[in-house]
Amino acid sequence: MNYHHLYYFKTIATEGGIAKAAKKLRLGQPTLSTQLKQFEDHLGQTLFERRKKRLYLTEAGRIALDYAQEIFKLGDEMLDALNDRLREDRIEVQFGVLDSVPKHLALLLIQEAQSVQNCIVSIQEGRGDLLLRELKAHRIDLLLANEAPPVMEGQGLFSRRVARMPVVICGAKNFLPLKKGFPGSLANQPFIMPIGTNRLRVDVDHFLKMQNIRVDTVAEVQDTSLQKLLGTHGRGLVPLARPAAEDMLQSKELFIIGELDGIYEDLWMVAGERKIQNPVASHLMRNFKVEGGAD
Repeated sequence: MNYHHLYYFKTIATEGGIAKAAKKLRLGQPTLSTQLKQFEDHLGQTLFERRKKRLYLTEAGRIALDYAQEIFKLGDEMLDALNDRLREDRIEVQFGVLDSVPKHLALLLIQEAQSVQNCIVSIQEGRGDLLLRELKAHRIDLLLANEAPPVMEGQGLFSRRVARMPVVICGAKNFLPLKKGFPGSLANQPFIMPIGTNRLRVDVDHFLKMQNIRVDTVAEVQDTSLQKLLGTHGRGLVPLARPAAEDMLQSKELFIIGELDGIYEDLWMVAGERKIQNPVASHLMRNFKVEGGAD
C-alpha cells in the first residue's frame, strides 16, 4: 500500500473535501484528485460519492477511514515511544494535572515517577477537557484529576481512583471558636470556595443546602494554593481534602474547624489506550496512591 495515498485520503475525509485538504497539504487540487483516484483504483473501491457538490464517504470509505485513523495513531505512538526512550538515555514521561488538583499531589506523582526509574518528567496543567484531548492524542502519558472522565469522553481511556480523601473545613486561628456547634456554626461565615464547576464545590454546596446553612462566599478560586493562602490570612474558611491541608495544619497556619460527614474528594489516574506503554506511566497507573486518602 502507498501510505502517501492513505494519508491523502485521510486528510480529504477529515477536512471535508479536496479543496480544504489540498490547502492543508500544500498540493494542487488536480494533483490530489489524481492521487485519490489512484488509491481508489488500487483498492478497487469507491471511497467518496459526490452529492450537491460535496463529498460524502461511502461505506467502504468509512471502513477505510477507521483503519487509516488507527494506522496513523499507531505511528504517532511509535514516535512518542521512541522519543521517550532516546532522549539523553532517559525515559521521558508527560503528566497532565488538572489545575484544580492540589500542587502537593502533583509533587507526589513526580517523586513516585523518579523513584521508579531515572526519568525526565514534564507537567502540563489545564482544564479537564483540554487535557483529555492531549491524553487521547498521546501527547501526555497520564492524567491526574479530581474527577473521573465523563462517560462520553471515556472511550479509549482507562481510569483508576487512587484516593478518596475526607473533606475538612479549615480556617485561621481566629475561626477556632466555630468548632463548637459545627456545622451549624458555619452559618453566615466567610468562605473561600473552589470555582462553581469544581466537583468539590458542588458537593460542599449540596452539603450546606441539606444542612440548611447559608454561608458568605467572599471569593472563588481555581488554585488550591491560593485558596489556602487566603485562608491563612484569615480571609475566610476553606473546604479542602484533608491531605491537601496537611502542610498548613502541621505549620499551624490553618486549623481544622470540622469534617464534612459523607463528603470526599476523589483523585483519579487516567491513561489512554496504547499499544506501547511508557513503562514509568504503566507502573504509576498500577501502583500510585495517596497516603492518607482511603481508596
